[in-house]
Amino acid sequence: MERPVDEFRSSTRRWLLGSFAGWGTLLTCLAGVGFVIIGVRWLKNRSASYEITDQRLIVRRGILFKTIDEIELYRIKDVRLGYSLLNQMTDIGTIILTSSDRTTAGGEFILRDIPMARDRREGLRKLVDRARQRRGVRELDIDHEDAYALD
Repeated sequence: MERPVDEFRSSTRRWLLGSFAGWGTLLTCLAGVGFVIIGVRWLKNRSASYEITDQRLIVRRGILFKTIDEIELYRIKDVRLGYSLLNQMTDIGTIILTSSDRTTAGGEFILRDIPMARDRREGLRKLVDRARQRRGVRELDIDHEDAYALD
């Protein structure tokens, strides 16, 4: 049975106070344009939610047209965290996942403006490790240069 572990959304308020783009947007509010940018950002953040279970990361997006993406935790290869000095002060960050799942299409899956990103990254890393152990998954990386050397 799958067990929910965490559920969260990106934080518009922390983005405003914890990023240079947010501060720039606040300054443009003096001209009225910033309110539109804040509204769009808020709507984008409200339309996406993230749920972590002990087996999957589930991403729900959309208001009128909804999509649900799921990444099996055992397929996640790398969990990175990016944040600026301002992000650190407001405790938000960007979590970047590299996965062999088709959802990421061989690239990165990015979760922006995540509250408590350091704690969530560490929790996700532990869940990925447990999911791999439970399934007996081992990873084998082969560099392209090494593969050509074998020919």
